[in-house]
Amino acid sequence: MSKKNNKIKNKVYEQELFKLQVELCKLQAWVKHKGLKVIIIFEGRDAAGKGGVIKRILERVSPRVFRVNALPAPTEREKTQMYFQRYIERFPAAGEVVIFDRSWYNRAGVERVMNFCTDAQYHAFLKRTPVVEQAIVDNEIILLKYWFDVSEQVQAKRFKQRINDPRKQWKLGPIDMRAQELWHEYSKAKEQMFLATDSKHAPWFVVDSNNKKRARLNCISHLLSQIPYKELPYKKPKLKKPKKNNKKAMKYDYKRVPEII
Repeated sequence: MSKKNNKIKNKVYEQELFKLQVELCKLQAWVKHKGLKVIIIFEGRDAAGKGGVIKRILERVSPRVFRVNALPAPTEREKTQMYFQRYIERFPAAGEVVIFDRSWYNRAGVERVMNFCTDAQYHAFLKRTPVVEQAIVDNEIILLKYWFDVSEQVQAKRFKQRINDPRKQWKLGPIDMRAQELWHEYSKAKEQMFLATDSKHAPWFVVDSNNKKRARLNCISHLLSQIPYKELPYKKPKLKKPKKNNKKAMKYDYKRVPEII
């Protein structure tokens, strides 16, 4: 059995994740210190595990530095704008990392497969995207693009788990439920997208996500390797004891939450 198919023990996973999250905090301090601007794109098939890795990245960092965008379907007004416009207005300022949970690549994936865009719009997107991404990196924005790759069988298994778990049923919409039926159409769209947009200035990095825990560790580790950073010195502050005050505090009858456990 290959290494990538072996399960990771929870203890090992938690230990490795802890180390990586410490490094993410160091990266965060460096991004703020240097005024870096970072965009991280997460794309892939439905149920590929994008949300899981984003959650682990955000767990221990500041939401004032790391921001996530998961845009809904465009409004009628947004449909009349330049296609990239609603994404560009969410780009980072100095000292920020912006994560796109799905991005402008919707046009090359779900919009193409579900016929939500015209052929002309689709081909224009493939032609213009490398130019737009060149402009992004030319403006000193670090751009990372990750594609989460999952097998047909694993996707079906995860869909069934969502159907049977009341906590996950909200993740399944009409479009998600057609992912298996349209598996080969999505495969073709993915290959065409890679051919057109896997450039030297903005390459795609593919994450094998059949094993969720391994995918999270591999992706975060790779992400850290793509942004040069140094650990900044940290001076531990000293906690001061409360000052003495002879005045008694007013007592208030608080409404407390009942303890059911």
